[in-house]
Amino acid sequence: MSLFFDDERSNRLRPQILTELVGEYMNDVERAKLYGLPETTRIRQRAKIVSPENLKIGEHCWIGEGAVLDASGGLEIGEHTSIGLNTLVFTHSSWLANMTLQNHSGSDLIERKPVKIGKGCFIGGLVVIMAGVTIGDFATVQPNSVVAKDVPPRSLVAGNPARVFQRYDEEYIAGEVERVRAENERRRELSAERGQDSSGWGAPSGDFRPEAPPSE
Repeated sequence: MSLFFDDERSNRLRPQILTELVGEYMNDVERAKLYGLPETTRIRQRAKIVSPENLKIGEHCWIGEGAVLDASGGLEIGEHTSIGLNTLVFTHSSWLANMTLQNHSGSDLIERKPVKIGKGCFIGGLVVIMAGVTIGDFATVQPNSVVAKDVPPRSLVAGNPARVFQRYDEEYIAGEVERVRAENERRRELSAERGQDSSGWGAPSGDFRPEAPPSE
């Protein structure tokens, strides 16, 4: 007796299941190529895309471990956006099917609404984004937030439900870029003085806090 069903639904789902299985043995760039995503995309282990044919994603995006991107209702992610680990993006709901005891396969009470996440966004880990939401360009969603309504561009939101805590413009971002690059340069110089390898990208690891003056 075969353990595999030979029906339309099983045969439709099986290629995606096999793709996910093979993808577990690849690195993040190889996995992106397997899924047909842009070459500059990186998608980490155990991430899942539902209805990948409905996903539109820009260049230089990052998708974290365990993230689930439900694109069944349409999902658009702009360039240079990161999706944190174990984040859930929903574009459909079976709520009404559950309420009416019609939660069977093929139910006509499944509701679908597209989600759009803009370019240059940072979506933290363990975030839930509900169906129909639009997140504006350069927005930040703090970890453990539930986004149930639209997020304005250049804003930081947090909480359940997520609300705006900060707005930032290009001048603020430019100042932060200058601050971080100067601090990283200071750390690389200290690493070199300590005989440590400072050739990697970003900030070197280690404790770079100023030393306290000796007590008298």
